[in-house]
Amino acid sequence: MILKQYYLGCLAHASYLLGDEERGTAVVVDPQRDVEQYLADAERMGLKIRHVFLTHFHADFVAGHLELRDRCGATIHLGARAEAEYAFVAMKDGDTLEFPGMRLEVMETPGHTIESISIVVYDRKKSEADPYAVLTGDTLFIGDVGRPDLRASLGWTAQALGEYLYDSLHEKLMTLPDSVLVYPAHGAGSLCGKKLSSDTVSTLGEQRKLNYALKPMSKKEFVRLVATDQPDAPPYFTYDAILNTRERATLEKNLEAALRPMELADVVRMQDTSAQVLDVRDSAEFAKGHLKGSINIGLDGQYATWAGTVLDRDKPIVIVAEPGRETEAALRLGRIGFDQVKGYLREGMAALADNPELVARTERVSVLIAAEELAGEDAPIVLDVRAPQEWVQKHIARSVNVPLNHLQGRIGEVPRRRRILLHCAGGYRSSIAASVLNREGITNVVELAGGLAAWEAAQLPVVAGG
Repeated sequence: MILKQYYLGCLAHASYLLGDEERGTAVVVDPQRDVEQYLADAERMGLKIRHVFLTHFHADFVAGHLELRDRCGATIHLGARAEAEYAFVAMKDGDTLEFPGMRLEVMETPGHTIESISIVVYDRKKSEADPYAVLTGDTLFIGDVGRPDLRASLGWTAQALGEYLYDSLHEKLMTLPDSVLVYPAHGAGSLCGKKLSSDTVSTLGEQRKLNYALKPMSKKEFVRLVATDQPDAPPYFTYDAILNTRERATLEKNLEAALRPMELADVVRMQDTSAQVLDVRDSAEFAKGHLKGSINIGLDGQYATWAGTVLDRDKPIVIVAEPGRETEAALRLGRIGFDQVKGYLREGMAALADNPELVARTERVSVLIAAEELAGEDAPIVLDVRAPQEWVQKHIARSVNVPLNHLQGRIGEVPRRRRILLHCAGGYRSSIAASVLNREGITNVVELAGGLAAWEAAQLPVVAGG
């Protein structure tokens, strides 16, 4: 038996390839949408990918089940409660796939979603009776459990799913032996839970001891615990969950349209008719000069999550990138189902060399200059775009907290005549925020270079509390 984990750090997403060498067959579980790595590894191992499982309809990314179906004829397997537009095999409690070297047995484990399943893995060369591992999807994480509050718009309350989750954990997963390896679908950084560990594998015994959500408690107490203090879910989560149920174009087909070089005049014309210009360069480079009205979401940060939060999925997108990084930018948008990329600016910012009237810049100041300004008579407003829990922990005195994920909805609260000193923790989110404000005509904005980290490094004061 072969069990290989793949971890995509930018989405904190784990997927799996299970192989039976004797049969020459591979099973892929919860694949990312770009599937080349699974195909390449299967070929190298002498395997054919015959089956693909989704443990549930993921909300934070578009899975690659249709890509594997179309590329190698893999059969799609979903939980018995799943409903989808494409053909699939519905798997209920106890259903198995049997191979000479391994057996995969399905547990229905609703809670994160109603159709959630876990897959118990038996290595038959080691033991026919004792399971080797369990792939838990978003039901059980390392250090956490799946949040039950993401399906409200689809008719499921956090209360109802939380009760299912409690039963799935205590009546199903926790009946497995302590030695069973736990392989979840996400790690630290995922918004599908609140206390996920950076570890990507554990044992069930370790989780019994260390996982806060598995401590002895009543069902009522459990539901209250796991349904509160969850991070805000990006607006694309419901969209992706629904998209994973639908027959849709594959990533390969969409990238053919997205990777089209465009001349500057065409980009400006599209921008004038509601297209979104997405500049994916580093925030420092964006500040030095960018196409007016463009939005900066750098590839070297939580690009897909913030793109899915800030951009409008119903409007076309044109990419501005360092030459050579256009494919990465479009592909990573495709991973969350943002397939409306119409092309990229040929030559990147070099295309604007002869059109300085189209270039805008973002003013940045050092923390020492900012401190002097704040001590003056006509001090700017300090706008902190970090998450509320970050702000409560520590912030610059008299700063106003408008989290980046709420900024567009609260744009009317931002003064247009006052100078605004904008910051986040290190500069990534504040660059996004500055570009959003500028696009909305709020231009009296200056970024705090280095964010709160630089402010504290200079031993400037911060305060705590609300």
